[in-house]
Amino acid sequence: MSITSAIVLFAVLWFLVMLCVLPIRLKTQDDVGEIVPGTHAGAPHNPQIGKKAKITTAIASVLWVVIAGILFSGKITVRDIDWFNRMGPAPVIGETNG
Repeated sequence: MSITSAIVLFAVLWFLVMLCVLPIRLKTQDDVGEIVPGTHAGAPHNPQIGKKAKITTAIASVLWVVIAGILFSGKITVRDIDWFNRMGPAPVIGETNG
């Protein structure tokens, strides 16, 4: 895995986790009873974005370490998820053509 792949994997995990963390303990303006004029009643009252970003970063970091560890160990390779056999047979190391 190259550095670019590692960064992309972390970014995808981070945004996926963020979308899961955002609605946790969310109180809308309608729930609190303080609707700001010009906003929707379902808008968050206090979204706590900083706290949720820290939680998201912690969870995404743990997931990244686990997934990157599996990929680096070689236990799961690209050929393992090639369900349609489009890559062909794996080359045998040390075999000569001839």
